[in-house]
Amino acid sequence: MGTNFLDNSFFRNIYCNLSKSDDIRCSGGGWLGDGILPAGFEWLAFLITAVVMAMVLINLVLGSVLIFIWAERRLLGRFQSRSGPNRWGPYGTLTPVADAIKTMFKEDIVPTAADRWVFNAAPIVMMVPATMVLAVIPWGTGTFLADLNIGILFIIAITSLSTFAIVMAGWGSQNRYAMFGAMRAVAMLISYEIPMALSLLGVLMLAGSLSLVSVVNAQDVPFILVQPLGFLVFFIASIAEINRAPFDVAEAESELGAGYHSDYSGMKFGLFLNAEFMATILSAAVIVAVFLSGGRGWSFIPSQGWFIIKMIPVLFFIVWTRAAWPRMRIDQILTFAWKGLIILAFINVAVSAILSFVWPDPTMRELWFMVAINFGVLIVSVMAVGAWFGPQGASAPNMSHGDALPRPRPAGQPSGGDS
Repeated sequence: MGTNFLDNSFFRNIYCNLSKSDDIRCSGGGWLGDGILPAGFEWLAFLITAVVMAMVLINLVLGSVLIFIWAERRLLGRFQSRSGPNRWGPYGTLTPVADAIKTMFKEDIVPTAADRWVFNAAPIVMMVPATMVLAVIPWGTGTFLADLNIGILFIIAITSLSTFAIVMAGWGSQNRYAMFGAMRAVAMLISYEIPMALSLLGVLMLAGSLSLVSVVNAQDVPFILVQPLGFLVFFIASIAEINRAPFDVAEAESELGAGYHSDYSGMKFGLFLNAEFMATILSAAVIVAVFLSGGRGWSFIPSQGWFIIKMIPVLFFIVWTRAAWPRMRIDQILTFAWKGLIILAFINVAVSAILSFVWPDPTMRELWFMVAINFGVLIVSVMAVGAWFGPQGASAPNMSHGDALPRPRPAGQPSGGDS
């Protein structure tokens, strides 16, 4: 067993109560004395501790999904002046409960022409990335399942697995609408993975490590201030990656009948829905760890509390974006990624490389100089790309003369008369 697991306070507290380890960090045993299991069974203590920690963390995140659904429904009800989500039960608390009961007891229908193995496996594969990302997120000081030295690369690689689940859902349904929706989703995911990965290069130059724990420890000044353009690109790309509005055209009811999961019902559909909400929570957690200095804060609040406090406004802005922005067309979504975000990401990489060359080991004063420079770059680059990508640069698709919309008829002109 690698001793770095004992750096995790939760792991250490459970493991030292079970095993008779001679590690100095387990000296004196735990709450239950000098280990419950006999000597030589440290492997069993490690296995039990890992399973307990994984189950506790997964169930906490699943429970937070219900809380997030409740909060999102209440917020959308306020934003859109709908009283329903805020009236059904005390403070609207029965709405997610009713949704969960309805989903669990709905009939599980499988289309006759579906490829059953692929169709049934897709929701499970969709849940895998969301649960695996949990392992590397530092929820507070010494609160993580694993401190991988390639943590950020691990997140980017694992989240790409959702592409396979989407293709499996569309192909397994043997439904043209589901397949078209899957292809749209895959095109969008691949397009936004590139700027999302590029936006993290500036962070890696500053932190000097791919470990999320090291990234958090390197943030004497939160990277949202030192890397504002990188944060903007990462935030927008993250919303697209988790299929949230205004980038949810791949599963929009008005477009393709709910897209790749059109033929799913019951708990299979519930797994897709749960994976999407889990991905939203985990995206907020990654943003907090990478750009908002994780659980660092004043000592009178535990680091885990700081982490949750910082996640709340991030989740609020994600919901606010859904309520405020109209859904984009698929051509606008892809154009925005390739002609907008990627350009901004390359600008951020170039500026970060220059600043890292000038100040390879920046002091606090030099960090604040970098803050001022990067905010100037943010304003200029966003205005420049926005002017090019705005209404003049990104016009509506070309239409032939026969497809052109009719001009409004002048007042007083009879219908069908000569103009």
